[in-house]
Amino acid sequence: MSSFLILGGMLAASIASPLPAFAADAAQASVASELTTPKQRLDTLFAELKRERDQDKAREISNRIRVEWQDSGSATVNLLMQWASKAVETNRQATALDIFDQVITLSPRYIEGWNQRATLHYQMGNYRKSMSDINQVLAIEPRHFGALAGMAAILTSSGQDELALRAWEQFLDIYPADRKAQEQLGELEEKLAGDRT
Repeated sequence: MSSFLILGGMLAASIASPLPAFAADAAQASVASELTTPKQRLDTLFAELKRERDQDKAREISNRIRVEWQDSGSATVNLLMQWASKAVETNRQATALDIFDQVITLSPRYIEGWNQRATLHYQMGNYRKSMSDINQVLAIEPRHFGALAGMAAILTSSGQDELALRAWEQFLDIYPADRKAQEQLGELEEKLAGDRT
């Protein structure tokens, strides 16, 4: 009974001295951000990206998605990713590959470990290994537009234009405002139409 009275008194005190409107909004936003999971934030961002037709605004949304992807939730993995990035920048590919291997072993559901290793394999001309890593990325996050673009590039370079076309279509279904993807799709459609005539 006494705890009820204490709670009632606290409630009355909070009603008697309300927060300024902006402070209340900030408090609500803070509570809302604490309640959202990374998956919920990504789902919201992907819904925004799919609706956005302005290229610049869509790029901002895609950058926010990339920020979400980059945070592994582990300080150790985040540090390893920084080391791997530095190794790539300084042209030490073997070291970077070793670090990416460690990241994937420590956190196999962390898509950027797979994605960054796929990118490095692609840069080194190891297309088969890159495609294998891309498939892992897409198994974890089918909306990973960067992995789909990488897949399309590999398929195009290996002459598999029909499959590359499908990859670009999937990309644009997720990220419709990307002009480069639109151009790539258009070029492939023209090429394939020319091949059929």
